Amino acid sequence: MSDKQRHTDNPFYKGFFESEELMNMGFMSVGKNVKIAKNCTIVGLENISLGNNIQIDEQVFIAVNKGYLDIGDHVHIGGGCHVSGTGGVTISDFCGLSQGVRIYSVTDDYTGYSLTNATVPERFKSVKVAPVNLGRHVLIGSGSVVLPGVTIGEGSAVGALSLVSISLDEWGVYFGSPAKRIKARSKKLLEMEKLLREGG
Repeated sequence: MSDKQRHTDNPFYKGFFESEELMNMGFMSVGKNVKIAKNCTIVGLENISLGNNIQIDEQVFIAVNKGYLDIGDHVHIGGGCHVSGTGGVTISDFCGLSQGVRIYSVTDDYTGYSLTNATVPERFKSVKVAPVNLGRHVLIGSGSVVLPGVTIGEGSAVGALSLVSISLDEWGVYFGSPAKRIKARSKKLLEMEKLLREGG
């Protein structure tokens, strides 16, 4: 039995939508070799741009009814991630989100000076709305949370279960709550990127 046949016969495996199908669903743009698991929840397709060579795994929740989500080339979003694009989210080339990562470009005010949650009229709330930008080759570990207004510089990696509340510099390894720089990250992967782009 082939792998394809085995998946087809498995009632727990829903499969992926691929580029040809996705192009007719209302996304702003869809590149080549894009795969999105069929059990994802995605709101605001018209505000989402998808580059080439993207895989979005099972049970990812993406909400972009306002704002935007721009995903570059060679991006993987692991299962169970949550992306809130109201303030705008950019996920650049070669980024990876491990399972259960949460990215928020909008958040309630936790100080107690305003009301909170989606059932409350806007005039009683004080939300923070600010873009999140992930530079090229950013890697974010499982269960980590990225808050509004954060930029993670090119080549940086964030360890699992970290809280990123302020912007992070390029080419570092960060971990903790709040995330702090532990060491530099190697740029060796840039050589591999060059080989990939050259077809090697």
